[in-house]
Amino acid sequence: MPRIKLEEQPSYEFSFPVTLYPRDINYGGHLGNDSLLVIIGSARAEMFHSMGLAEGDLGDGKTGIIMSDLVVNYRSEGFIFDELVIETHIGEIRSGGFRAFHRVTKKGKLLALVETGFATFNHSIHRLAHVPQVFVKTLERYQKK
Repeated sequence: MPRIKLEEQPSYEFSFPVTLYPRDINYGGHLGNDSLLVIIGSARAEMFHSMGLAEGDLGDGKTGIIMSDLVVNYRSEGFIFDELVIETHIGEIRSGGFRAFHRVTKKGKLLALVETGFATFNHSIHRLAHVPQVFVKTLERYQKK
């Protein structure tokens, strides 16, 4: 099976610094896959929070997100007490979802590229939903900064 190759985005509007701790290190002595996903999730939650939104409320009071797919391309290792920067860009917005692109760096060197797909979802009725216009407008303002 051919490897999925992710490409860096032209810009990333959000930056989230994080230090790796013992809980983030696996039996191989480096950053664990599961820990990277938790870190990416924290960066995403912080990004939404900075825009006045949340994963469970994209601004309309009823629409949140559910992850539909995930790809990680590792380029180097992370070790205990490394300081990483997670940069995020939201793009490919469609009627029923969008993609989040993450670049993970350590001292300016690429550690990983991560891409996640999200479907917009109304959690109260357990149905897929359209991307709220308030989310699109908020994101546009944020990306112009």
